Amino acid sequence: MPVEVTWWGHATCTLRDSDVRLLTDPLFARRLAHLRRRRGAVPPPVAWRADVALVSHLHADHLHVPSLERLAPGTRLLVPRGARRAVPGLRRLTHLTVTEVAPGDVTPVGDLVVRAVSARHDGRRLPVGPHRSPALGYVVEGEARTYFAGDTGLFDGMAEEVGPVDAALLPVGGWGPHLGEGHLDAGRAAQALARLGSRSAVPVHYGTYWPIGMDAVRPHEFHAPGEEFVRLAAEVAPSAAVHRLGHGESVRLEVAR
Repeated sequence: MPVEVTWWGHATCTLRDSDVRLLTDPLFARRLAHLRRRRGAVPPPVAWRADVALVSHLHADHLHVPSLERLAPGTRLLVPRGARRAVPGLRRLTHLTVTEVAPGDVTPVGDLVVRAVSARHDGRRLPVGPHRSPALGYVVEGEARTYFAGDTGLFDGMAEEVGPVDAALLPVGGWGPHLGEGHLDAGRAAQALARLGSRSAVPVHYGTYWPIGMDAVRPHEFHAPGEEFVRLAAEVAPSAAVHRLGHGESVRLEVAR
């Protein structure tokens, strides 16, 4: 059976598998602090519908409380352990069923399970914040095994902890002209794809938000990561099918079992 992925921009995707609708890192804002949405429309209300939403870490472009408020009553929300302590705004989301998870935790959702896995990324809400939470990825296991990486760098044991998977939603860029540690750029994302041995991949986390007033600063970093990932993945993971989606576009991934 096909598994469908829709990319709404940044790290926000809808994954449909086994009649379950999952939403990753919901961000439905035109502007976030100093960032402005430069490409793609703000996701429409259809994007707000999900059986379960997955939050990878506490940074505001991944855990955005106003966007989470738009989710329908009863939606399940998986967040990193300690998130409610670090982000008090989560406590007012009484219409959602919030569960805190850590690497290794498995959550059944309908006919599939969601497994939290490690990520190499700063999991704090603020750089000087006293509260720490793990940054996570998620593996959704249903008709397919789909990996949503959140934000992460390459790390030893990635293939063993995450894989094997059929599809990988991999970050390939960022929201500014420089990427620090704990991120994948197009080249490192291609290496991750090769390590995981995934049959298909969708590049995410690029070409959506950019700092206000920085349009002329290294625009290549905004526009090009998706195409670069396609090119580099073909070199290091030639057996993988890479689907570079536009904002709001979907792809159906046929899964052989």
